Amino acid sequence: MREPSLFNRRQLLVSGLAAAPMVLSAQPRETVLRFAWWGGSARHEATLKALDLFERRHPGVRVKAEYMGFNGYLERLTTQIAGRSEPDVMQINWAWLAMFSKRGNGFADLRQHAAQLDLGQLSAEDLAYGEVAGKLNALPVSFSARVMLLNQSAFQRAGIALPRNWDELFAAGPAFRRKLGENAYPLDGELYDMMLLSQAWVQQRHGMPYVDPLQPRVAMNPAAALDWVRVYKRLVDEHVATPLPLRASLGGAEKPTEQQPDWVVGNWAGNYTWDSAIGLRASTLNKQQQLVLGEFPTLPGSLESGMFGRPTLMYAVGRNSRQAEMSARLINFLLNDLEAAAILGRTRGLPSARAAFEQLKSSGKAPALELAAYEQIRAQRQSGRLKRPAPLFEHARLHKFMREVFETIAYRKTSEQAAATRLVEEGQALLQRIK
Repeated sequence: MREPSLFNRRQLLVSGLAAAPMVLSAQPRETVLRFAWWGGSARHEATLKALDLFERRHPGVRVKAEYMGFNGYLERLTTQIAGRSEPDVMQINWAWLAMFSKRGNGFADLRQHAAQLDLGQLSAEDLAYGEVAGKLNALPVSFSARVMLLNQSAFQRAGIALPRNWDELFAAGPAFRRKLGENAYPLDGELYDMMLLSQAWVQQRHGMPYVDPLQPRVAMNPAAALDWVRVYKRLVDEHVATPLPLRASLGGAEKPTEQQPDWVVGNWAGNYTWDSAIGLRASTLNKQQQLVLGEFPTLPGSLESGMFGRPTLMYAVGRNSRQAEMSARLINFLLNDLEAAAILGRTRGLPSARAAFEQLKSSGKAPALELAAYEQIRAQRQSGRLKRPAPLFEHARLHKFMREVFETIAYRKTSEQAAATRLVEEGQALLQRIK
């Protein structure tokens, strides 16, 4: 066969170059999903590994990870949602539904993509936490509630048993001071911790939380609000809980309990905290301390426990996402795929999805203390004594207001009655503005 002439070879080259764009344009386009979350290094590392598995399972799909610590995350997400440039899939707090989706239109309705989701892995109650105005805006990853963590070794040194009720809890304060000294306390906690513990007493006594779960109004009457303030003040005055000024003097009022030297050595012997924080609290205790789950203090005859619980965090799809169906697949993968669940472990708490939880439990990788807390919380939920809180209770503006009021009590800048009046009157006005 005769070799092509130079002209013919050039002609073939030009023809090939002209045809190249047509070949490239025929290639399938890559689908890119943006997924945003916050967390620490363990959560980041595990999530990235799970996303790599998702991409291998779905050729042609790439997940762009947008992750950071919690500080600044809400502010960034607020700006993105306002500019209609939010991620396809995002990790959110349950309370943010009330901020971004008051009428159910702030996020995609996941029921429109039910074919991509195994919703049967979640209980009806869990699903209800993600519903707004009849639309399924988000799915819970895990459920968290406040529990009493107690250092059994410290209580033994104080010569008293672990408190089983409110009377024994209040009696522990003077006992610690008398036996272990002025700097020893049965409980440590940030201001919000003690506000929630005090609210539990009010719910048990009066049958009402601060904010009505169904309406944007203050549910506490003036007498209940006064009790809320008085119980908080009693915890501090009777040496049960570390005072806010003391915490502020030791590196900041919001310094986590596990970073406090007095916690590490057992001078501060308890913590009212999320069950999801058990690992953190236990991680810094020295070998002489033994952390156990305490009984939840309850007034006789109360119909509510006052235990504060809600989804630890949730997954939602942006309402402006152009890849809503694939986004729903990604959420289902993160929640229900057992290989993904093995990778993610407890980095977002004990899973709400049934199969993922049972796999984690049977693997032996769930610590006994965390499982005990899980069972305590589940018992309260199943009995109907753990009532769903109002989403507005954790609204950023209301949260700031409540803290300001209790700070005036902590620093003795106002009377109990004046603080209670503010909680009712100013709180009601604020709820009407942010509803």
